[in-house]
Amino acid sequence: MPDHCPSAPKIAVSACLMGAEVRYNGGHKASRLCTDTLSDYFEFVPLCPEVAIGLGTPRQPIRLVGDPDHPQALGTVDRRLDVTQDLADYGQAMAAGLEDICGYIFMQQSPSCGLERVKVYHANGAPVGGGRGIYAQAFCAGRPDLPVEEAGRLNDPVLRENFITRVFAYRDWQTVAAEGLSRRALTEFHSRYKYLLMAHSPVHYKALGHLLGSMGHTDPATVAPRYFSELMAALKKCATRGTHSNVLQHISGYLKQAISAADKQEMQQVIGQYRHGIVPLVVPLTLLKHHLRRHPDPYIAQQVYLQPHPENLSLRNAI
Repeated sequence: MPDHCPSAPKIAVSACLMGAEVRYNGGHKASRLCTDTLSDYFEFVPLCPEVAIGLGTPRQPIRLVGDPDHPQALGTVDRRLDVTQDLADYGQAMAAGLEDICGYIFMQQSPSCGLERVKVYHANGAPVGGGRGIYAQAFCAGRPDLPVEEAGRLNDPVLRENFITRVFAYRDWQTVAAEGLSRRALTEFHSRYKYLLMAHSPVHYKALGHLLGSMGHTDPATVAPRYFSELMAALKKCATRGTHSNVLQHISGYLKQAISAADKQEMQQVIGQYRHGIVPLVVPLTLLKHHLRRHPDPYIAQQVYLQPHPENLSLRNAI
C-alpha cells in the first residue's frame, strides 16, 4: 500500500510523536515506528491539545494535581494556570469532530495525552502514578469503541499487532456501516470475523453469535451498536498462543480430506511448535495458507483471521 493511499485508515496521533516541536520545551518525541514504519500504511492526523488550546511553545509545563480520579491540570511554576476545562472541552470537540479516524496513538505519561499511569501530584508535591491525561480522558469518553494505544506500549509486538488489528477491524466496520447495516450485512460481517473473534475471546465469539442469532425481527440498526461495542471489546483482548493454536486447528480441519497423512502430520507438528513457543505465528500460518491455495475453501478464504492487516507489516513474525 503506497504512502497515504486514499484507502489507508486514518489514525490520530500526538503531534510530538510525528516529530513536531510542540512540547513544553520546544522539542519533540518522534517515534520511528510512527514516522518510518506505520506512515506507509496509515494516514496520520497529528494533534497537540496543549498547543490547540493556546499554550505557546516553549511554555510553562503543566502537571496533574489532586484527586487521581478527577485531577486538575495546573502550571508547575504558576499554579494559577488551570487548563483542566480547556483540555476537557477540546477532547470532547475532537471526539465529535474526528469522525473518520480508525484509531489514536497517544503520548505516554503526558498530563494531557497519557492514557494510564500518569503522575498525579498531591498538594505536598508527592506524586502517585494512577492518573489519565485530561484530554485523553475526555476524548476516550466520547469515543469508547475507538482503538487507542500509547506509543510506548506499541514497542511490545503483541500489543502492536493487537492495536493494528483493531484499527483495520474498525475501518472494515465503517465501510460496512456506510453501505447499510442490514441483517444480511451483519451476519456476513460476523461470519468473516468468526476465527479472529475466536482467537481473541471465545466468550465474546459465542455471545455475539447468540446476539445475532436471536435478532429475529428486531431492526438491525438497533442491534448493530451493541454488536460493534462487544466486537471491539473482544478484539482488545490479546490473543494467546493457546487461542491461536485452537483457531489454527479449526481451520486445518477444513483440509483433512484434501491433504495427505504426511502433510497433516507436518501441520500438527508446526502448530504444536507454535503453541510451545518454538516458532512464531507466521510459520504455521504460512504452511496453512500454502495448503489453502492448493485446496481453496470459499468459507475459509473470506476469514479476516488469515490476513487482518497488511502482510508487509510483518506483525505476526514476532508473536
